[in-house]
Amino acid sequence: MILIIMGVCGCGKTTVGKAMAKKLQWQFADADDFHPEANKVKMGKSIPLTDEDRIPWLTSIHQYIKTLNTEGNNGVVTCSALKKMYRGILTSGEVTADKGAEKLPVLFVYLKGDRDLIIKRMEGRSGHFMPVSLLDSQLALLEEPDKSEEAVTVSIDISVDDIVALVIEECEKRLSRSVKSDVS
Repeated sequence: MILIIMGVCGCGKTTVGKAMAKKLQWQFADADDFHPEANKVKMGKSIPLTDEDRIPWLTSIHQYIKTLNTEGNNGVVTCSALKKMYRGILTSGEVTADKGAEKLPVLFVYLKGDRDLIIKRMEGRSGHFMPVSLLDSQLALLEEPDKSEEAVTVSIDISVDDIVALVIEECEKRLSRSVKSDVS
């Protein structure tokens, strides 16, 4: 199973992702590590990324997820995955994937939070290339996962341990349903 921890900057993707990977003893990868230096410089100057900037980045994350899946490894990957189209690239590797496109089996974990809480968290961190000034552009771009997507939404108003427990519980439910449908 592959979990993609998603949401806007400052929602806690890396913190939750690392805690989840540690608890499950799964591999962990942070999407920030897949960004080319040009993207980091652009964001560091408070310039929002365009789709043109994001597509190669998302495609490289897709390749990583595909490798995990092909090798039969479980993993936790963080990625803002703000638009439904971006989530499609992560799962299919295609920008305009049609409904018949093969999609990797992933579960998106959307970390949802209040703007003021996220700003407070962002102001409290140091050494990150993403400035608080880009939060509003991410919120404007955000398309929350809908019922057609494999996703679970979790509020960031609770502790990291509680988020991890909720996500693990959801994974167990989905695996249980999958096993039952395989037996039927």
